[in-house]
Amino acid sequence: MRVAVTGAGGRLGRALVEALENAPFTGLAGPIAWTRADFDLDAPERIHALLDRDRPEAVVHAAAWTDVDGCARDPDLAGARNGDAVHVLAEATATRGIDLVHVSTNEVFDGRRDDGRGYGPADRTNPINAYGASKLAGEIAATAAYRAAAAHMGIVRTAWLYGPPGNDFPAKILAAAERARASGTPLKVVSDEVGSPTFSHDVAEAIAELLGSGDVGGLHHVVNAGFTSRADWARELFRQAGATVEIEEVPAATWPRASTPPAWAVLEPTPLPGGEPLRSWQAALADYTPTLLRAARAAR
Repeated sequence: MRVAVTGAGGRLGRALVEALENAPFTGLAGPIAWTRADFDLDAPERIHALLDRDRPEAVVHAAAWTDVDGCARDPDLAGARNGDAVHVLAEATATRGIDLVHVSTNEVFDGRRDDGRGYGPADRTNPINAYGASKLAGEIAATAAYRAAAAHMGIVRTAWLYGPPGNDFPAKILAAAERARASGTPLKVVSDEVGSPTFSHDVAEAIAELLGSGDVGGLHHVVNAGFTSRADWARELFRQAGATVEIEEVPAATWPRASTPPAWAVLEPTPLPGGEPLRSWQAALADYTPTLLRAARAAR
């Protein structure tokens, strides 16, 4: 199967290219990696020439404008990049009979759920910020494009994504801990945001499994098992890193932002074709922590 990946230079895109290189169904040539230089969300019409040149049988659309505060400051641009660009892409792939996997987010939900359960695919969407609204627009556009298509289209929602090349919550919290220790003050971490920390490597492997099954269709919630607050995520990271850090739990309102994130960012995982759920978020973090520590030592 010839599989193309948009956003191949990003966090999830890199992991997808690696996972698909190791997948038996992509053959010796491996996946087709489309970076921003190939497919720019600000010039989505380029997709027609790309599809005709590379002739993929499936496309995984991992490219997105994920700067949630930037989206809040410019919602029109967010809508263009995360909504209109998906419309152009999905129309182009659907008319050519190409399968599409569109990557989306927990932020299509409002985060006001209070029953302790994660959001499932059947739950009503209701984004409370521009990023979530733009991603929901992309979901709607892709669904509409494939309504009468012979090919398959699936939506993969994930949450609190982290992984190489860094600049994610774990990397930022380790750096903040160093600054707190240097100043002799506790590290302030948000306690009233709860979500599903999810390792990019695991999401990529799950998407590869969906592609390999031959039926990517439907709504899939792909997250590592379990959920936690930002503060307890930090505590687990420090435990794994062998670091002693004094944490002061604070509300999210401590740091005003342009965007309002959902307070309950938990997704209920959907079954994968093989029947095995993704591992716990703690186990996934344990795979990533050594990479973080090596990077932190190299930066000193």
